[in-house]
Amino acid sequence: MKLLFVSFILSALASIYLIRLFKKKPIGVDAVGGGPQKFHAHPVPRLGGIGVFVGLIGAGVMMEVLKPVETRQYWYLIVASVPVFVGGLLEDITKKVGPTMRLLFAFASAGLGVFFLEAIVIRLDIPVIDPLFSIYPVAFIFTLFAVGGTANAINIIDGFNGIAGVVSLLVVSAIGYVAHLVGDNVLVYTCLVIVGAILGFLLWNYPWGMIFLGDAGAYLLGFLIAELSVLLVGRNPEVSAWFPLVLVIYPVTETLFSIYRKKFLRGQSPAEPDGLHFHMLIYKRMLGWMIGKREAKHMLKRNSMTAPYLWALTLMSIFPAVILWRHTLALMLFSIMFVILYIWLYWRIVRFKTPKFLYLNGLRRKI
Repeated sequence: MKLLFVSFILSALASIYLIRLFKKKPIGVDAVGGGPQKFHAHPVPRLGGIGVFVGLIGAGVMMEVLKPVETRQYWYLIVASVPVFVGGLLEDITKKVGPTMRLLFAFASAGLGVFFLEAIVIRLDIPVIDPLFSIYPVAFIFTLFAVGGTANAINIIDGFNGIAGVVSLLVVSAIGYVAHLVGDNVLVYTCLVIVGAILGFLLWNYPWGMIFLGDAGAYLLGFLIAELSVLLVGRNPEVSAWFPLVLVIYPVTETLFSIYRKKFLRGQSPAEPDGLHFHMLIYKRMLGWMIGKREAKHMLKRNSMTAPYLWALTLMSIFPAVILWRHTLALMLFSIMFVILYIWLYWRIVRFKTPKFLYLNGLRRKI
């Protein structure tokens, strides 16, 4: 718990420093308006990833002092995360690093993970497919896409205060819990550090939105989640390969459905931003009773009220995954059920037929 506390304090202090620095020199600003994914009233620094990274580094130093576990693997993980973190940070500051380039940075980090940590996918617990992973190039390429895709998926859901941060917090906590059950102490302590760093950022992000995670933070957390998942499954055969997939089934489904929606339904590039992500529909359609009031306090309230819906959706996958972490068939069936639920909810909301039980206080107003 000392490591969690250290990463929390350092992340929180670094984040508030960046918030104050931003007032003097606006670097990495997320401006108001100018795109379909802007839902805040004032310019905000999108440098929260720096605070998270500072927390990880500081807690790593403390880990060296306390020596609760072998620290080499932890530092290898941090080193491997540098490309994806830097790629996201460059986008946060310059706005000139496109989605393809950021994905390449994520692939580079995944490659370093394979090199330093041997973090490579070796099974999916599907008898027909698993033999393919004995072919190293197949396993390597699949790992790059799996890790890069997860990093991108967390970035995709980073649309409102508290969504990506809390979703990542829940997923990392679940990984740490199962790591504890199987006695993988290195991953347990790593998860504690990451949880503390996320909490330090969330202190200023939710609900007030004083700082955003940014691409650096979102890609960093997505990468760490993917690496922890690969390591947990790779060296603990009792853990189903579908356990981490179910943990991130919401962001992964959101990403894949977004690609399908943009490319095949709307005829646009999957990399082009739009305003039809699931979290945006909740904001626009389900919290529509407040739409029309452009005062900052109302925009902030709508923004902060959106995240709990996605937390609940995430918990619907977290709980079954934690309970069924070694039962592959049950996890597979749940994955299918979740995807069906997601698509059903999406189409109901987009067609102004939102289920009544989702409205707060029974409020319902079409916009």
